[in-house]
Amino acid sequence: MSDEIGHHCGIALVRLKKPLAHYSEKYGTALWGFNQLFLLMEKQHNRGQDGAGIGSMKLNMPPGEAFMFRERSTSTKALTKIFGGQHKSLDNLYEGGKAFPEFPETIKEHFDYGGEILLGHLRYGTSGAYGSTTCHPYFRKSNWPGKNLMVAGNFNLTNVDFLNQKLVERGQHPVFDTDTQAILEETGYHLDGANDLLSSQASEEGVAGEKHARWIGERIHLPEIFRKAAAHWDGGYALAGIIGNGDAFAMRDPLGIRPGFFFEDDEVVAVASERAPLMTVFDKEAEEIDEIKPGTIVVARASGEVIVERFADDPARQTGCSFERIYFSRGNDPDIYAERKTLGALLVPQVIESVGGDFSKSVFSYVPNTAESAYYGFMEQLRLVRRAEVKRRLMEARKKDELTDELINELVMDNWPVGEKIANKDIKLRTFISQESGRAQLVSHVYDITYGVVREKEDALVCIDDSIVRGTTLKRSILKILGRSKPRKLLIASTAPQIRYPDCYGIDMSELGKFIAFQAAVALIKERGYEGLLAEVAKKCREALEETKPVFENQVKRVYENFEPSEISAKVAELVKPKCLDGVTEVEIIYQSIENLHEALPDHSGDWYFTGDYPTPGGYRVAHKAFLNYYENKDGRSY
Repeated sequence: MSDEIGHHCGIALVRLKKPLAHYSEKYGTALWGFNQLFLLMEKQHNRGQDGAGIGSMKLNMPPGEAFMFRERSTSTKALTKIFGGQHKSLDNLYEGGKAFPEFPETIKEHFDYGGEILLGHLRYGTSGAYGSTTCHPYFRKSNWPGKNLMVAGNFNLTNVDFLNQKLVERGQHPVFDTDTQAILEETGYHLDGANDLLSSQASEEGVAGEKHARWIGERIHLPEIFRKAAAHWDGGYALAGIIGNGDAFAMRDPLGIRPGFFFEDDEVVAVASERAPLMTVFDKEAEEIDEIKPGTIVVARASGEVIVERFADDPARQTGCSFERIYFSRGNDPDIYAERKTLGALLVPQVIESVGGDFSKSVFSYVPNTAESAYYGFMEQLRLVRRAEVKRRLMEARKKDELTDELINELVMDNWPVGEKIANKDIKLRTFISQESGRAQLVSHVYDITYGVVREKEDALVCIDDSIVRGTTLKRSILKILGRSKPRKLLIASTAPQIRYPDCYGIDMSELGKFIAFQAAVALIKERGYEGLLAEVAKKCREALEETKPVFENQVKRVYENFEPSEISAKVAELVKPKCLDGVTEVEIIYQSIENLHEALPDHSGDWYFTGDYPTPGGYRVAHKAFLNYYENKDGRSY
């Protein structure tokens, strides 16, 4: 993705099933689970750089001893700070004679993260606040063990105001903060109710006081609690957490918007946002990792038993986020890698048409690095097309007895697709710019090119991109840098379709006016004299937002209805083309079609940012609000 947009958050959960002594004996350290949590988070570092947090729970601690712990940081190197700090704390315990590496029970007793349950979170802040208090895990404390609740999640809810109002109507006094707080309080309300009910039953049955908490904890049924708590959650979410009774859990929204995976063996239960990190960290095969099914919760009970149960009814359809597959999730997952290659391959017909099938005067590459997998698929398919063409020509010549050495050399050696590494991204410079506001002039130097691989004014330069959101980096940086090679034509081919609508389920893409496809459509509306259309759309959006019943019609679609996708693509190329290339190099933008997207990602149909077809009513509210924000010149998120 040439434009920098916010990543989804990442979650990690490690639940040890054996005493620490087992891991000390087998792996040489009682901190095996703690170290596995670090690796699991490090392997998902792509999912959030705004902060990190960890939590833990020690099972079967005696009354009066702390048993749940939490640490959070918004440092630019949050993982290093958190885990490094804890290892330093452990070293101090060793030096002070309180804990001993050879005696795992001393580590559990004195080290906060020497517990059996470990929770981790990597944060990208979509709430607009960036202090450590907004980092996950969120922790709701109580002196009743089973009422303690720690939650970390990858999600956005669209109806936080409604959820908070429900709490107020019950007589609660919620602190209006984030959707995380809303989830924590709503879940806590039902968790408290379940504990109180079981407490009354325990008293009626004469359960002894010292056994009271354990009796209640053994009977808490998390699927039922979340069935009630999540009944009104509108959005996409994957949650992991710990209950003070010793239960750990992970769950996924009913539509499957946010991803989640887990596995269980005789030593551990582990959860992550992505499959590949679990495979790498725990040395598992792909088939050993299970996807958390949409609307399902996985619970590792305090007893060690693992249950998997639905907490929501089956939806009409599942809408796994396609951006997870196109861009966000790491590409070393076998399925995601294959899907990205397919997305690249499906661009071949459009590219061939653009360059006229003349491969001898074309150079193929990719930008940025996240488009590399798609580029490989593109080049494979391009070479297959060329190979088929060569075979056809050879067969025809053979039939006509015109097969000569000269023809063979021409067909086999010439006009073969040439791939090159054309663009290089300076990560350190990108980091410096992100930290130094007002340095827009430096953006043009984030990328650099490989000189000498494109023949000036002779070759077409084709670059595969995985998606184009705002077009800002294309205009300010990429096209200027690539233009230095002076190609006769510069073609950017996006593996994703045009991003036309806001997202509200995890990606930070809600300001409609910043999307280059939307800007292109508005420019065409003004050019072609469709006066009044934007005012009509604004009127319809206001009416939709005032509607008390759920709305499932997207009024913003009218902005695009008068134009073919190719017309919008051509206008995008015009808008992003820097002035320095005027009269020097032709610039063209090609986008993936919606049909090809669905062909490449048949199991991930979440395409609302492309089509405007949202899976929940909250999505339509966000789209309408985003348009009104644009129309009324208001900045900021629309949810």
